[in-house]
Amino acid sequence: MPIVGFNFTNIQAQKKNPIKEDTKIKISSKFGITKVQKEKLPTGKKQSEGIRLDFEFSLDYQPEIAFINIEGFIYYLEDPERIKEITQNWDKNKDIPPELKKQVLNTIILKATIRALSLEQEINVPPHMPFPSVQLAKVNNKKDDYIG
Repeated sequence: MPIVGFNFTNIQAQKKNPIKEDTKIKISSKFGITKVQKEKLPTGKKQSEGIRLDFEFSLDYQPEIAFINIEGFIYYLEDPERIKEITQNWDKNKDIPPELKKQVLNTIILKATIRALSLEQEINVPPHMPFPSVQLAKVNNKKDDYIG
């Protein structure tokens, strides 16, 4: 079944200290599902049974440079029997089925990473992931490379 909604509920970004030229920055990330519950979802003129999955995504810049914390939730539409199974498994084991976990975590990573990149620009810290960059090619100045 599909993800039918995605919302941020709390976004925090703080730069604690300036970055010195010789500072080696270590950026650690953490993300995951924090809560799963059954919920009536507004789908058109009626409400449908669904699941609300709360999540947290955080980045920590060390040594004591900055942090970004993003919280939100995802609405997932599913049939009532499957909803019961998923929520009971969460209550018992704090886990969800692998196929649902993959879909939900990939959505969290995509949307929260895009938002985090924007926040990183706003508070002037390096991005938490590498970007492609242009490299200059070395010029071969050998005189004996005659082609004729």
